[in-house]
Amino acid sequence: MKHSIITVAVLLALTLAVGAAAPAQQLDLPRVSPKATVSQTVGLTDISISYCRPGVKGRVIWGGLVPYNEVWRTGANEATTITFSDPVTVNGNAVAAGTYGLFTLPGKDVWTVIINKGAKLWGAYEYKKEDDVLRFEVKPRAAAAPKEWMQFRFEALTNDTTEVVLAWENLEVPFTVKVEVTERVLAAARKAIAEAKADDWRTPYRAAAFCIENGVNLEEAATWVEKSITIKPGYYNLLSKAKLLAAKGKKAEAIDLAKKAIELGLAADPKADVVPAQKLMEDWK
Repeated sequence: MKHSIITVAVLLALTLAVGAAAPAQQLDLPRVSPKATVSQTVGLTDISISYCRPGVKGRVIWGGLVPYNEVWRTGANEATTITFSDPVTVNGNAVAAGTYGLFTLPGKDVWTVIINKGAKLWGAYEYKKEDDVLRFEVKPRAAAAPKEWMQFRFEALTNDTTEVVLAWENLEVPFTVKVEVTERVLAAARKAIAEAKADDWRTPYRAAAFCIENGVNLEEAATWVEKSITIKPGYYNLLSKAKLLAAKGKKAEAIDLAKKAIELGLAADPKADVVPAQKLMEDWK
């Protein structure tokens, strides 16, 4: 009996010791300024921005909650970060691939956008100017409609550029990111065509189509589309060649080739969508 009492006491002591050593349960609560991430692929380059979204909540924002002429984390909580998967130019300035802190220096008429090496900071308290990678000035513009929650978005998207827009309250602050896509695509196209199988008509066609649609490297594109047609003539590669002919002013030849493209397209599939070719023919006439 005495032995049993001792055993129970030991077990109870061990249980209390383990409970005392266990870490306290962390309490997760909703953030006042919730986290957000926005991403965009531009050409072949991925751009993403991670930030926390403060709300206006009836406060004076510019020159109030966010003072003028003081470095701002460009959001709430952790400093905002921007990530580039490849080298880019930001408002005409070269920036290497990587993740950076995205700070701003708001002003009444002009803002300074800051890209900084500090990508793991809380707020701007540990911001160091000597870690700046780039600083450039931009002019804010009036927002079309008030924005209660701060927001980043991507606008004016093309194959190689996008406008990054910070929008909050009644202001928008834009800057431009440009990527190198054409030379990367051309280098990849040359390699893919050189390594393509003998019966692969699609690879040279796709490479040529990229060039034609973007108005670049047209002489080499002409050789690629001829290679595709030699392997297997069809609606798409014949129409691409017709576009090249039209671009050189040879519209009669382009129309004849477009007609042949339509014939081959319908022969392969009676329900094929040949309307684009028909519209081009009308334009060339």
